[in-house]
Amino acid sequence: MCGITGWVSFHSDARTQTPVIEAMTATLAPRGPDAGGVWLGERAAIGHRRLAVIDIEGGVQPMADRPDEPTIVLSYSGEVYNHHRLRAELRRRGHVFRTRSDTEVVLRAYAEWGEAVAEHLEGMFAFAVWDEREQRLLLVRDRLGVKPLHWAAVDGGLAFASEPKALFAHPEIRPRVDADGLREAYSLLFNTGPTVWSGVREVDPGGLLVLDRDGIRERRYWQLEAGPHTDDRDTTVERIRELVGAAAHGQLEADVPLCSLLSGGLDSTVLTALLAGELRSRQGPEARIRSYAVDYSDQAVEFTGDVLRTGHDTPYAVEAGAFIGTDHSTVVLDPRSLLDPGHRTAVVVARDSPIGVGDMDTSLYLLFGEIRQHSTVALSGEAADEVFGGYPWFHSPKALAAGTFPWLLVTGDEAAMPLNPELDLHIAEFRDDTYRTALAAVPHLEGETPAEHRQRELQHLSLTRWLRQLLHRKDRLSMAQGLEVRVPYCDHRLVEYAFTTPWALKSHDGREKSLLRAAGAGLAPDSVLHRPKNHYPATHHPDYNRGLQQLARDALAAEQVRALTDETRLKPCLDTPPDRLEWGHRLRLERVVDLALWLDHYRPELAL
Repeated sequence: MCGITGWVSFHSDARTQTPVIEAMTATLAPRGPDAGGVWLGERAAIGHRRLAVIDIEGGVQPMADRPDEPTIVLSYSGEVYNHHRLRAELRRRGHVFRTRSDTEVVLRAYAEWGEAVAEHLEGMFAFAVWDEREQRLLLVRDRLGVKPLHWAAVDGGLAFASEPKALFAHPEIRPRVDADGLREAYSLLFNTGPTVWSGVREVDPGGLLVLDRDGIRERRYWQLEAGPHTDDRDTTVERIRELVGAAAHGQLEADVPLCSLLSGGLDSTVLTALLAGELRSRQGPEARIRSYAVDYSDQAVEFTGDVLRTGHDTPYAVEAGAFIGTDHSTVVLDPRSLLDPGHRTAVVVARDSPIGVGDMDTSLYLLFGEIRQHSTVALSGEAADEVFGGYPWFHSPKALAAGTFPWLLVTGDEAAMPLNPELDLHIAEFRDDTYRTALAAVPHLEGETPAEHRQRELQHLSLTRWLRQLLHRKDRLSMAQGLEVRVPYCDHRLVEYAFTTPWALKSHDGREKSLLRAAGAGLAPDSVLHRPKNHYPATHHPDYNRGLQQLARDALAAEQVRALTDETRLKPCLDTPPDRLEWGHRLRLERVVDLALWLDHYRPELAL
């Protein structure tokens, strides 16, 4: 896992711009703490920061096909899990390899297939290829958008980077935010393409971008499709177990220590059990995988349920670890560490965005930091809820009948950023227009009932939008700690199969995630297997709420923050006794604090 950056311009000589590409690359050092390098040609400058995971010695980047006189230069981030099979195929086609890295497989695969390389790769990745012969830049992003890839126009071409902060090190790109950016940030619709930053865009998940002298061309090489499902229930359950198992098998490769994130929920327990079994088959019956969970110092006493959380995770995680046979650790955090300004600033800088989920982001960042002391790679159960229908909105008549994005029924205005109404952003109209556009992208299946199609709509929205912000959060906070997090439930073959499976099968036992529960039989203790869905934990300590209220008061002392927020709507959040502060009101305060930190760090031009 790494950070990539660079630019191409047909109007200038990049060879004179060494300090610029070095500055851009340096901003990504946390993503790649092990090494860094740059390459400059007449029209292209390419930078790379490396987190060494496979072939520690051989996978140095930027990587060229011919070191002395390159015709192809690659800067690559991610993991291609089918690189062994591709290497064998490319060797049969006459390619000679200098390393055993998956990076070189991507390089040689481009030499063989050109921009069609994307369709041959399985994994999570974002990369840039500069083709000296064709004078062409290719940007590619993985199918689900696990790895980020941003770009912005420069004179005569474009610049690209894993994160916007690298783009801002280019002299032609400044941090600027307009009304469109605020709508994107605070509408909670999670579009792909536009970002909070004016002029900065993302390459679409499953998409690629080509730049040459004729201009920019974008296309999708993968997207969700509706298709017939002919397997019966038993066959479907068996196929799900095979696909999840294959994903776990393929993603266990690393030349560095790895571990699993084990929350005590169904998703992470099934995955950890499969990983542990695979590790024992490779290393012997005594092999044990490390597993980690997060908890708060107050949870055992202060826990109270809310709209997202039904119980305390830690006992279930400990039970699951013992059942599977992992070396399990619980990282316990206290209010002081969650309120620490240095930690909160680090989180905002990692995100490049004011939008987050407060203590849940800070705790994840701190958890990843603790894990990084022992492991370089972690495997996560992220995306199982989107793939298998785990969220409340899949099962709520209100959500099924709603004419808007289903998660807004959970987050709603109570959790929304209280923006100054004088900004006149028309967020309600923006949401309505975006929702219509999103529904138009959902594929139809001939003969599908209205009820089945509605469930397909909710799953499509969840996989293409809601999942986007979870993957963004996971990537930024883990890579800020130099930790690679893999997500086997994002295997595109598993996603494709589950997407075509009728809702009647996905909910065959009358509950959420029926298929995964059935496929996981025997892999998890019964208490976990039948446990209700529980979201990522949040602290309930009154000391945290009290400290958060003070941070929000401090944030509102800044003129720019006051100009963007509606203090009238914040007053109840500030005046409520800390031990009675509700989740939605607290999230408002979190977003005000993050806004202040974001404005202070980036000093963006506000063109409103």
